Amino acid sequence: MQKTCISSYTLEQLAEQLKAMGQPAFRAKQIFHWLHQKLVTEFSAMTDQPKALLAKLEEEYYIAAPIIQRRQQSRDGTVKYLFRLADGNCIETVVMRYNYGNTVCVSTQVGCRMGCRFCASTQAGRVRNLEAGEIAAEIYAAQKDIGERISHIVLMGIGEPLDNFDNVMDFLTIISSPEGVNIGMRNISLSTCGIVPQIDRLAEKKLQLTLSISLHAPNNAMRSQMMPVNDAYPVEELIAACRRYQKVTGRRISFEYSMVRGVNDSPATAKELAKLIRGMGAHVNLIPINPVDGSPYSATDAENVKRFQNMLTELGVNATVRRRLGSDISAACGQLRREAAKEEQP
Repeated sequence: MQKTCISSYTLEQLAEQLKAMGQPAFRAKQIFHWLHQKLVTEFSAMTDQPKALLAKLEEEYYIAAPIIQRRQQSRDGTVKYLFRLADGNCIETVVMRYNYGNTVCVSTQVGCRMGCRFCASTQAGRVRNLEAGEIAAEIYAAQKDIGERISHIVLMGIGEPLDNFDNVMDFLTIISSPEGVNIGMRNISLSTCGIVPQIDRLAEKKLQLTLSISLHAPNNAMRSQMMPVNDAYPVEELIAACRRYQKVTGRRISFEYSMVRGVNDSPATAKELAKLIRGMGAHVNLIPINPVDGSPYSATDAENVKRFQNMLTELGVNATVRRRLGSDISAACGQLRREAAKEEQP
């Protein structure tokens, strides 16, 4: 019998499962505490539960507990993990240290099918979606390893979060629950390449998280060249969805913009970008890209990034340059997983 991941249930869903097993209502909260507050990875550690119930849970369920396959630590304190999941698949998770606390960048899928040309994690396609409990377990495993609390989350690792919508929504419910690790929605950023119908679905949830749009180009010709998803949801449709999202949620949107040499880093492109997002009060995060094997793109130089930023600022756009963390390790998204897969090939 195939076991189910008990870590993937929200408190409400867990209560339903236990009720169906004839258990009293209070058991759900107790077990949820063990899983998402005390972060146990064995049912036997749940010392206040009846032995008969634990035996039943052991028989039908498993607790998400990824194994550290590889661990790289950068000079700046960034830690990158290659986690092996219960089914043998691997994902990446990164812990970044900032003045305000520790941020974890989590994966939401094994691989990705979005095909962005500058990204290592999409080159072998999508294998499967991650369950809610598997995403949460990335945070728990990293937190245990560094021995420090994780206070912020970015859903910017391997995978497209909105292509795994329901599991990601359950993950957000679990991770922000006061009965769990209780990471507030305002400390969570969700990054998407721009799946318009799912942006509208997300808006309806009225969550207090920060939505980051991987924009990377201000027009369709340039963006389609970099991101195939733009053929399905062109720039004008994406920006219209972003404006709807802001109107419904009252939350400011952030635009991610990877600076690629000779592609999207000219002064004319900066002007076009400023015009595109005018009046949104949005924030633009300029990203010097990490080099990726098999990608035709290379990073623009630091001086040009600064010029681009200054031009946007002069045009009334709030723009910052993302600090390059972990540049001395396999920091590009999907790179560590690809390296490990190559080594395992006969």
